[in-house]
Amino acid sequence: MKALISVDMEGISGIVHPSETNPERYDYQRGRELMTADANAVIAGVLDAEPTADVLVADAHGTFRNLLPEQLDRRARLVRGKPRTLNMLAGLDEETDAVLLVGYHVRAGEGPGVLAHTMNGEILDVRMAGRSLGEEVRGTGRAPGEDVRGTGRSLGEIGLNAAMAGHLGVPVVLLSGDDAACAEAADLIPEAVTVPVKEALGAAAAVTLHPEEARDRLRRAAADAVTRRTEIPPLALTGPLDVEVDLAGAHTVDLATLVPGVSRAAGARTVAFTAPDYATAYRLILLLAQLATIKPA
Repeated sequence: MKALISVDMEGISGIVHPSETNPERYDYQRGRELMTADANAVIAGVLDAEPTADVLVADAHGTFRNLLPEQLDRRARLVRGKPRTLNMLAGLDEETDAVLLVGYHVRAGEGPGVLAHTMNGEILDVRMAGRSLGEEVRGTGRAPGEDVRGTGRSLGEIGLNAAMAGHLGVPVVLLSGDDAACAEAADLIPEAVTVPVKEALGAAAAVTLHPEEARDRLRRAAADAVTRRTEIPPLALTGPLDVEVDLAGAHTVDLATLVPGVSRAAGARTVAFTAPDYATAYRLILLLAQLATIKPA
């Protein structure tokens, strides 16, 4: 059995403020320790259920160099550094049996959610419309392809990564984060196990569990999720997919239109493209996120 644990930082137990997630801020080292401890709890849970499992842990926040290798459970292997294939899901392949998303956060524009954003904060929204969205993205109460804006289903990092795993036939079996992130995951994958480690009060405030209590819950939930992995369907979005991405910077729109197949859409900050399958859409969204880090000369 092979499990991939993708660990972001904003949804880690006890973390509420950017100073705890930014390498240039004073409280970052403490944030790294909290992140590593939550990851270890999930590793332990997976191995409680499957003692011979091959466990990969993908550091999935910012620089992808946050988890403390010397403090990580030695029974797991660590994927760190960037750039890399599949970004937050590095290590995922068709042989993977389960993906566990740890420390995740709600998408940009939703909330209240602790440190809510999509990708790097430069992407304001990602919307997808396709023939499968009405069937595969369940629990929305909307017609196929419909969103509150009427142009497609909005997806954040939870949905984007769950669908990439689903494209390879792999289910996301667990997600941890604040209550808003857990609700977003439950809307997309109602069968998955969710672990709310804090209740969001705002963008930088929450009511949190004690970290040791959170880790106990994470360990039990990870064991349960892995045990039930065959009961949890992958989130598979079949193409073709029409995609719109709202970008924070107008200059990023200019750069994006240099990419073949990407064009301006209605609105000064929106670009659009059609992807033949989900993997192509995912990679193009990752490219747009990287282009958004380039500032005007």
